[in-house]
Amino acid sequence: MNPARPANVPATRPTDPTVTTLAARQAALVAALVADAPPPPGFAPEALAATRTALLRKRAGEVARYWPLLATGLYPRWLEVFQHWAAGRPPAGALRDGWELARHLHGVGELPPLGADELACWQAGYHYPEPGHPPRPRRLPSWGRVGGAVAIQFGGRVRLLRSARRRI
Repeated sequence: MNPARPANVPATRPTDPTVTTLAARQAALVAALVADAPPPPGFAPEALAATRTALLRKRAGEVARYWPLLATGLYPRWLEVFQHWAAGRPPAGALRDGWELARHLHGVGELPPLGADELACWQAGYHYPEPGHPPRPRRLPSWGRVGGAVAIQFGGRVRLLRSARRRI
């Protein structure tokens, strides 16, 4: 007898169709909320849109905690830019989402100087993660360069050598 499972609970998954139907409905609801899928039957589209907006707002706040310079550099358009980028993309974690957004903005030439500084520092200190994997700290001396920003990492400390911000 397995002490983790009571004797009256079967070891196999139930084949009850209501369980699979519930699981399928839950998956459809999650897809509608985070991946821009069509609303599942029985859900009001307006309520789903309001919930999707609230979730994107929460996600933007979480990303801004990991990427404060990027969010500040995009202020007052931070929420608008993030929501436009994140719509239809499932969440990958706040650090990864910010990294992807910063790389996207750099690729289209819209990364603000503060965001370039921050991305260069992250690139110097961490290895860009593969999808589904957390970022790994770099062990050897390394550097990151984004636009006019250059950062180095040596001995576990990251220093910004040249900033992308213009000096006045």
